[in-house]
Amino acid sequence: MSDTPLPSTSDSAHIVVPSREIPVPAHLSAEAQTVLSMSLFESTPYPALDDHAAWTEMITARDAMLLPMFEAMGSGVVAEVDEIDIDGVAVHVITPEETENDEQVVLDFHGGALILGGGACSRASGMIRAGALRSRIWSVDYRMPPDHPYPTPLDDCVAAYRSLLEQCRPEDIVVSGGSAGANLAGALVLRARDEGLPLPGSLVLMTPELDLTESGDTFHTNLGIDAFLTPLMPVNLLYADGHDLSHPYLSPLFGDFEKGFPPTFLSSGTRDLFLSNAVRMHQALRAAEVHTELHILEGAPHGGFMGSAPEDRELNRQTRRFISEAASTKR
Repeated sequence: MSDTPLPSTSDSAHIVVPSREIPVPAHLSAEAQTVLSMSLFESTPYPALDDHAAWTEMITARDAMLLPMFEAMGSGVVAEVDEIDIDGVAVHVITPEETENDEQVVLDFHGGALILGGGACSRASGMIRAGALRSRIWSVDYRMPPDHPYPTPLDDCVAAYRSLLEQCRPEDIVVSGGSAGANLAGALVLRARDEGLPLPGSLVLMTPELDLTESGDTFHTNLGIDAFLTPLMPVNLLYADGHDLSHPYLSPLFGDFEKGFPPTFLSSGTRDLFLSNAVRMHQALRAAEVHTELHILEGAPHGGFMGSAPEDRELNRQTRRFISEAASTKR
């Protein structure tokens, strides 16, 4: 053992990591290896917060790029699709041909950094979730910045939940979201509880954006390793519109879970920039004795392997199992 003393926190608040190449793990499936060899976005500067026209132009361009990919990912799902209006917000009701529980409804919030994924992308995202969860989906096309910052997106999600409660028993409702959608899913449950609404049967948070302050370790350790995601602070500030980023309705990680919370399924990947979000949320829920599971995909960046890999299909299977088990305990 070396006699060299370890530096104290006060002596060294950071470490310097040498430049290095990180190989794609050979033990992953061929599909997963392909995804890890690509990059979805180039890191480009965001517009000024008050330049709404530039934000709208950027969002429109990125949605146009995402839509064909989302439609391809959901192309194998056979489903009936309807659209309903809830207080001026479109909700895509997607009923797949293959369902595992006819009474269950998944209230799903699409991802997209709280600015992307609306319109046709929301419908396509709902198709993907219908295929993954084999359940009827309410995909909420919530309004977003720059025209509709917080709290409007969360208000839309709460309105959709209230409407669904008029049709379903709460135990038959699964609240679900990926990335930014997981932010809204977690915030919805906290706000529904605070407003005295019954809680859903379970909550599914996939590769979740739960901390808009970006305080977690992997915002640094996985920076540049996650092929699909870079820090989103300018977007977070645009969304928050001057509100405190640490408020639980903006960063659900900082919520009080001792007051009650539904069984929660969390997923992330070892290369996900948001891995710390999932790990810290799991720790917080466990401390509050909330039933929770955390599933980490080896090698996965933000969003997993785009639904194309065996690893994604196994995660979907585990998610369906968790939802089914949570529902069975409430019958």
